[in-house]
Amino acid sequence: MASSQEITKKAKSNLAFALTCLPKQRKQDMVVFYAFCRVIDDLADDPGISVAERRAGLARWKKGLLDGFDEPDELETEVAEIIGRYSISSQPFLDLIDGCESDLAPQRFQTWDELKEYTYQVASCVGIISTHIFGCTHPDSLKYAVALGHALQITNILRDVGEDLKNGGRIYLPLNDMIRFQYSERDLIGRVHDGRFIALMAYQADRAEALYQEAIDCLHQEDAKALKAAEAMRKIYQTLLKKIKADGFRVFDKRYRLSKTRKSAILIATLMS
Repeated sequence: MASSQEITKKAKSNLAFALTCLPKQRKQDMVVFYAFCRVIDDLADDPGISVAERRAGLARWKKGLLDGFDEPDELETEVAEIIGRYSISSQPFLDLIDGCESDLAPQRFQTWDELKEYTYQVASCVGIISTHIFGCTHPDSLKYAVALGHALQITNILRDVGEDLKNGGRIYLPLNDMIRFQYSERDLIGRVHDGRFIALMAYQADRAEALYQEAIDCLHQEDAKALKAAEAMRKIYQTLLKKIKADGFRVFDKRYRLSKTRKSAILIATLMS
């Protein structure tokens, strides 16, 4: 398996970009954690591996986190070390794996409450673990992490509507919300981009914006410095969400992203704030 540094560098994600503002040791440990997240996500999504093999790979991680790894590789050793270093519970790691594993089979979310359980597992748990590595001490930081995780994942869902359809016909928009705007699953599969779709997507974007604000409201001054990387992530993704919304949610034929220059400006501004 590639090293955590190689995995993180290859991914070129917004999170990897935001990590540049962390102290050296915490940055190294977040690189390890991010590599873990990438490996788990890839195990859930890699079409080149059978579902049985992917389940076995995820099961190995769960067993290792619960009982210790047999003959651990480099990444497994590093993950075990950061769990011990920061006294992190194994539960959010296990929840994260369960969330990714749920993507192995086609699934639909009838309500926001159902989707919220999923976004908690695949995104809020990432934030919960990160607050330990960042060195947060105030209890409100966990609330910040949970709200921000939901907001980031909704933003990802909106950005990736078209790509998710191509990837096994995945649909993460709550079906009840689609019904609310009289926009059917058939419409979505047919890539129908009309007023109903724009209203549906705007409704989800408003939900994400409310969660971003909830995160901001939970940002306690005691942990403001520790959460600089998370705040950079928030600002990058919130800016991305505004860009998608301003462009009319043309997610069937566009892949929205921010330029490196724009992200650098956001990172610098966050560091100076």
